[in-house]
Amino acid sequence: MDSFGSILAEAFGLILSWDPDLIEIIGLSLRVTLTAVGFACLIGLPLGAIVGAFRFPGRAVVTVILNALMGLPPVVVGLVVYLLLSASGPLGVLGLLYTPTAMIIAQTILVTPIVAALTKQVVEDLHAEYAEQFRSFGVRPVDRITALLWDARYSLLTVALAGFGRAVAEVGAVIIVGGNINHVTRVMTTTIALETSKGNLQLALALGVVLLTIAVAVNAAVMGVRASAVRSAYA
Repeated sequence: MDSFGSILAEAFGLILSWDPDLIEIIGLSLRVTLTAVGFACLIGLPLGAIVGAFRFPGRAVVTVILNALMGLPPVVVGLVVYLLLSASGPLGVLGLLYTPTAMIIAQTILVTPIVAALTKQVVEDLHAEYAEQFRSFGVRPVDRITALLWDARYSLLTVALAGFGRAVAEVGAVIIVGGNINHVTRVMTTTIALETSKGNLQLALALGVVLLTIAVAVNAAVMGVRASAVRSAYA
């Protein structure tokens, strides 16, 4: 068995040489994850803002559901999406099973409750500060939501980051609906699991290093944007 040092050296060799298989897997992972997070934000940000800013019948029930869905088991989501997209399912005619689109759908379902629940908390706290001004100026509900989302934009970057972290690290749902097909639906997390079981630790470790690097880079970027916003506010 190769030593850890040699495995690590070969892993970095794959990264530095821009191994085609490695690049293909990373590219697909980012495309699927970023698309899913984009859709989740389009749905979750307005939904969370509405629940956070307004009082309406059933609001407590909606809040409980959103909080509960934050802990959705990925394999259950994968199973439900699989049943919907399978040949015998209601959406089987679309032929989406075992495609990147199916993976995007599964990840969107997983990430949307996280984005919505965290947005609800951010907007609720912010709305408590501005509620009186909104009432005195007679601000319309749509304009109120727009203003709150814009004012909380830097905090909501962290919300989007939380969704990205959930999506990029996902294994269970994407392997069920994607099938982990080489050159088609194989992403970083599913490849790490597969290659580790096969004993190909070099590729698995290389992808692990890339995955951690992406997570650190995204965190650093968000912190940089927020720090820049704070400096601008006090300038």
